[in-house]
Amino acid sequence: MRPLVLGAVLAALIPLSAQAQEAGDAAAGEKAFAPCKACHNFVKNGVGPDLKGVVGRKAGTYEGYNYSAAVKNSGITWDEANLHEWLKDPKAKIPGNKMVFPGIKDDKKINDVIAYLKTQS
Repeated sequence: MRPLVLGAVLAALIPLSAQAQEAGDAAAGEKAFAPCKACHNFVKNGVGPDLKGVVGRKAGTYEGYNYSAAVKNSGITWDEANLHEWLKDPKAKIPGNKMVFPGIKDDKKINDVIAYLKTQS
């Protein structure tokens, strides 16, 4: 009986740990965000727009930044799913955008960066 109960408990915990990993680690995300700092910050527009409060914001709407028409007209709101696709491959997510960043191929790093961005609201 004990092995059965233990197996059931472990089976229940595995999805929880997968969800926790999917949620991302903000501290690891801060480190993974380092290359992004060349163009983005959380204080003012630079080469790229200010990312303070980007999670939940409609794409192309931050005041004072000259977005490409592709981003302005995308109709996207930066939720976690859209950010994940964008960070993985910006050119595929919004063709014609002017961001030169090729993307992050590691899904865990993307989830970590999103977790970090969520702390910057």
